[in-house]
Amino acid sequence: MGTNGGSVRCAGGSLGQHRHICAFFNGFDEQHRVLRSFIREGFERGDKAFHIVDPELREEHLKRLAEAGIDVEQALGTGQLELRRWQDAYLRDDRFDQDAMLALLEEVLQSGAAAGYPLTRFVSRVETALVDKAGVDSWLEYETRVNYVVPKYDDPVICTYDLSKFSAALVMDMMRTHPVVIIGEVLQENPFFVPPDQFLLEIRERRRSTRAR
Repeated sequence: MGTNGGSVRCAGGSLGQHRHICAFFNGFDEQHRVLRSFIREGFERGDKAFHIVDPELREEHLKRLAEAGIDVEQALGTGQLELRRWQDAYLRDDRFDQDAMLALLEEVLQSGAAAGYPLTRFVSRVETALVDKAGVDSWLEYETRVNYVVPKYDDPVICTYDLSKFSAALVMDMMRTHPVVIIGEVLQENPFFVPPDQFLLEIRERRRSTRAR
């Protein structure tokens, strides 16, 4: 990974080498308040913004961007802002496909650079309904495998989770799949991160143990 795009500020800190980030918030309001400056900085620098949202929150998401001073209509029109619903990203024929989503992630990061954007700032809001549809193990595998893709690029990839909607056990597992975390509104290196090869083995062992019961 190079240093294309320069320093990136987020949640009171600067991103270093690792750019796969798990962000835990207490509600939609906190998410937008904490990430507002990160998102706005991207538009000011001419970066691409690629956001995946719950389809039910699409209009609210656009409203919050406008409140942050972003010309939403212009950004959508030029392609600087690309907004996808779950159905147009994670779900294919209403089914979660890890490989297809990883291919989309790589395509988005490559196409942003090819179009001349200094960086692509990828932000995805994850809801319980999405994880339930994917299946917890499949979702954990996907998040783990993202760590094979993101280090090849400079682009920050932020996965946001609402702390009030996920179990403590799942939150802990999500932390273990991300080298950087935003928690308590602060960006920090994640001491609980487990390298993907190791964590994938752990998930497979869990499956074997469950089947053996």
